[in-house]
Amino acid sequence: MEGGIPNPEVFTHVRVIIGIILGLSVSRLLTGIARIIQHPQRKNIYAVHLGWVLFTFLTVVHFWWFEFYLHELVLWKFEVYLFVIFFASLHFLACGMLFPDSMEGYSGYEDYFMSRRAWFFGIIITIFVIDFLDTAMKGMEHFRSLGAEYPSRNLFLIALCGLGIYVRRPRTQLVLVALALVTQIAFILIQFDTI
Repeated sequence: MEGGIPNPEVFTHVRVIIGIILGLSVSRLLTGIARIIQHPQRKNIYAVHLGWVLFTFLTVVHFWWFEFYLHELVLWKFEVYLFVIFFASLHFLACGMLFPDSMEGYSGYEDYFMSRRAWFFGIIITIFVIDFLDTAMKGMEHFRSLGAEYPSRNLFLIALCGLGIYVRRPRTQLVLVALALVTQIAFILIQFDTI
């Protein structure tokens, strides 16, 4: 970077690091789904779990898509670089919570998900809180360009996940994941169908 002029090589470098972390995230989800397909009886499939897998997949892919706007960042400092890596890493942690290395000690995905839901929802809440900072970092003009839908979507998903931490009823959990999916899909189609 010279004289405040954007250096495209810095952005490319950051995109590579983000790509590695998010590639691992998608890999974790796809590997988990492949294992379920390979051994459906052994895994005790749970619809709520699969719904959150789909939601997390969309969230990871969407993150990768909208981080393109980081090219507008004029000055890259180490703390900004570290922040972006941290933000991407939260997505990997969410994926890791959905598909653990071992299911030992759990009767299936329902038992596992319900026992680890506070961790999973806590990570998702953190993602949407951090998303406000990430969007502001791209400039207030960019933040405002997203309209009222953007903060409404984030706040709604934060509240939904907060509820998910405390609610155990399977039917309510199913409603929560359905609402989260509809909200995320609608926001992506409205705001980010084109870069």
